[in-house]
Amino acid sequence: MIDRPEPLAHLRRALRRQRVVALVGPRQSGKTTLARQIVRRASLNYFDLEDPISITRLDEPMTALSGLRGIVVIDEVQRRPELFPVLRVLADRRPLPARFLVLGSASPHLLRQTSETLAGRLETVLLSGFSLGEAGAARCDTHWRRGGYPPSFLARSEEESLSWRRQFIQTFLERDVPQMGVTIPATTLLRFWTMMAHGHGTVWNAADPARSLGVSEPTVRRYLDLLSGAFMVRQLAPWHENLKKRQVKAPKLYLRDSGLLHQLLGIRSHKDLLSHPKSGASWEGYVIEEVLKAIAPDQSYFWATHQGAELDLFLLKDGRRLGIEIKRADAPTITPSMRIALQDLRLEHLSVVYPGATSYRLADRITVVPLASVAKGGTAALFPRSKIR
Repeated sequence: MIDRPEPLAHLRRALRRQRVVALVGPRQSGKTTLARQIVRRASLNYFDLEDPISITRLDEPMTALSGLRGIVVIDEVQRRPELFPVLRVLADRRPLPARFLVLGSASPHLLRQTSETLAGRLETVLLSGFSLGEAGAARCDTHWRRGGYPPSFLARSEEESLSWRRQFIQTFLERDVPQMGVTIPATTLLRFWTMMAHGHGTVWNAADPARSLGVSEPTVRRYLDLLSGAFMVRQLAPWHENLKKRQVKAPKLYLRDSGLLHQLLGIRSHKDLLSHPKSGASWEGYVIEEVLKAIAPDQSYFWATHQGAELDLFLLKDGRRLGIEIKRADAPTITPSMRIALQDLRLEHLSVVYPGATSYRLADRITVVPLASVAKGGTAALFPRSKIR
């Protein structure tokens, strides 16, 4: 096992601040393991809605929950969305005898009852798989290839990791999606998900998948929103200001876990990965996820113009305008796009993230930074207040 002190500390702070905390993230990302470090599974305060005993205990939820004290955990809450009105009543008691930690494998906007019923009472904490900082920079290649899901990353062999990812995809399509109340056929959603894998790192265009699947563009938009809400796909929004240049205004799509991306692309080894046509796009998406985990920006975008200038990540953090360019090269050099982005977006700093080991200065306000330094140092490594000499 790998200890995760930062997510655990973040969760404890959230429970001190708010009456109800939702720990959300994809299935098998470690939510249950984290919650059991706060409340033991054997405790009367722990309800697992995949456990028949817990389901029976919650037949009368108000009776079961109202007498409890301290932290109460409800795992896999998306199975019982009708619990949210009960939690609202219990969270409004004064004095407050109990706080509630609910765990779910779907985002709050997919569980509309959460945001509507618990408005003003709920704080959401997102937990993804292992970050590179948690996995260790020395295992970067393995982490990139297998992804961050604990069972995949920690598997004893490559074959075991591949087998787990294959089963995860099947279970998600055949069990998890129907439990969300969605009636899309598993084979159709798998075809769409595979199309997203082959389009990883590209600008969204609904027309092509709609034509391939024989459905309407609003229908494939619904498929995309489902995969986004289940933390499988990231829709990176475009940044556009009132500039004199025509700018791209459709989102870019990335599969959030590189291991699942590689599974859907049929990549079975590191050699396969390096020789695959999507290798560069895979690395870009992998770095984007690691950067977002490491620095937790207030807002994140990509930027591109129809004239060819682009920036992989444009971040707003504590009032600062920051840029990220991603290069899988031994020694990245400055490009015209970097200079254009620095000027047009009024960036305080632009960092070029690469797989090397040394930070160095490219130009005023532009530095090259190793991915390992980002994983370890976060914002300070990417955007130092003082210039790198």
